[in-house]
Amino acid sequence: MSQPQNKSTLRLALKPRYWPAAAGFLILRLLILLPITLQFAIGKWGGHAFYLLAKRRRHIAEVNINLCFPKLNQKQKQRIVRESFESAGISVFETALSWWAGDARLQSRVTIKGIEHIISAIEQGKGVLLLSAHMTCLEIGCRFLTMRVPTYNMYKRQRNALINKVITDGRKKHAKGIIERRDVRGFIRALKQGNVCWYAPDQDFGRQNSVFAPFMGVATSTLTATSRLATVGDAVVIPYFPKRRRNEIAYDITVLPPLENFPSGDDVRDATLINELIAEQIILAPEQYLWGHRRFKTRPEGEADVYGKKGAKKTPA
Repeated sequence: MSQPQNKSTLRLALKPRYWPAAAGFLILRLLILLPITLQFAIGKWGGHAFYLLAKRRRHIAEVNINLCFPKLNQKQKQRIVRESFESAGISVFETALSWWAGDARLQSRVTIKGIEHIISAIEQGKGVLLLSAHMTCLEIGCRFLTMRVPTYNMYKRQRNALINKVITDGRKKHAKGIIERRDVRGFIRALKQGNVCWYAPDQDFGRQNSVFAPFMGVATSTLTATSRLATVGDAVVIPYFPKRRRNEIAYDITVLPPLENFPSGDDVRDATLINELIAEQIILAPEQYLWGHRRFKTRPEGEADVYGKKGAKKTPA
């Protein structure tokens, strides 16, 4: 982090309204000096505590798991929910490491398969829309990837100015650049310039610019932006998914071949393909997906809210 950035962050941290966030970041910065095994143990414990305390968020995850894994018994479903919270707790430390740890501390912990697909596209002068999903280790996955190829990352602007500053500084330190998620022109410009841009469309943003496509057996509001960005940005779409190895502090990143005949011109077909790709990766490590967001909040006409009391009762056990 450059000296001007440090000064700017410090000025924000000294303002009383940002003291709680400043204290949290200071503690996190100190905790990543601990052995990584201990960090992850603390993260897992914290995630489990959140699982016990955050009833509303736990309910959302339970509904999602019920809908996506109807054939599992209740014990199996509850284990995925609990482990997803623990995985999210670990991701707090993974995020801190991705911002502040040196390459030497991290690079031996990852195996990347398929990186040649990205390199080949770069050599051909093509922009790469790096299609991914909201896995809990997405932040450190991006860091691992930037060790091999220059990458633009997306971010969501935070209301808290200090949190926003720390996040953007942490990502800019290692990425080629960052793009605010609403800056569509900036994203397209980066693609047209032949850059690699990270993108995850697996969240519910309502009906606008979306179609309903199946996601793990559920009709799901799915963004059509992937097709539009690839077309206007003249980019190839390359799926990429990071996963944390079970019972090991190491990671596997899978880069798949570029999607063929994409976009197809059929928004539902394209959205279905994307959802299928993401679902295939989720099934490999379901506890590493962010189940706490309301993926199915937008329903087709006539369907009840699955997260409300009535919706929860109707959800298959």
